[in-house]
Amino acid sequence: MTGSLISVIVILVLIIMFLFGALYVVPQQQAFIVERLGKFKKVTYAGLHAKIPIVDRISMKTNMRVNQLSVKLETKTLDNVFVTVVVSTQFRVNPENVATAYYELRDPAGQLRSYIEDALRSAIPGLKLDDAFARKDDVASDVQKTVGQEMSKFGFSVIKTLVTAIDPSQQVKNAMDSINAAQREKEATRERAQAQQIQIETQAAAEAERTRLQGEGQANYRREIANGIVDQIKSLQGVGMEINDVNNVVLFNQYLDVVRSLSESPNSKTVVLPASTPGGYNELFNQVTQATLTTQK
Repeated sequence: MTGSLISVIVILVLIIMFLFGALYVVPQQQAFIVERLGKFKKVTYAGLHAKIPIVDRISMKTNMRVNQLSVKLETKTLDNVFVTVVVSTQFRVNPENVATAYYELRDPAGQLRSYIEDALRSAIPGLKLDDAFARKDDVASDVQKTVGQEMSKFGFSVIKTLVTAIDPSQQVKNAMDSINAAQREKEATRERAQAQQIQIETQAAAEAERTRLQGEGQANYRREIANGIVDQIKSLQGVGMEINDVNNVVLFNQYLDVVRSLSESPNSKTVVLPASTPGGYNELFNQVTQATLTTQK
């Protein structure tokens, strides 16, 4: 009885071991490569699977998630500037080519790095430094296309390639900063000169307008004076005065206006008048009349 129990236990243990050896679970986003007697048998994906113990074995557990590889390379641009280029590439195993990726390529990251470096050495030397910065996305696209075609032969897909940095030497950076500063100063000088020119033109236009308005004002002022004199002459003639008497009265009034202006002016210092006023009026009047007639001639 005891021997039979032991036999049953042994059989149960062997069955359990057989089941553990025959059944296996593939996690999500992974693929297992199964070989039978050393030869490729199949690729199994997420889920519960069975294999023949001892005869079948899992030779490789492949991760199907996206991996990232960063490559840093020093190369030279078309205008002989050495730059350090940093490229980040995202890649993964193609689910339909898991066996090819495992059996054809031993070091996927190393091979991918070599392809990226070769593509960069072909792309960057054909561009000047400024173009390399401006066409960074085009360079990344060219690298991804070239590398993707090569890696697809080995069962890998290149998802995305990004040129994350293009760094020239510090000396070149300083030179570029100096050039940019000089260009900005040149633009600022040009803007200041244009602003000054506009200011001068505006001031000149304002001065011309002011002069024109002053001239119009003087003309209007003299016109009004002339009109007032004409009205005064007509008024005096209307009351029966002779023309000579009228002229004398008008000239004397003008004289009095001038004397009044001189006396009221803050710049006047001394005003000399004839001492025999009003007895010397005739002499003063004759002098004023004679000076006025001489001026009119």
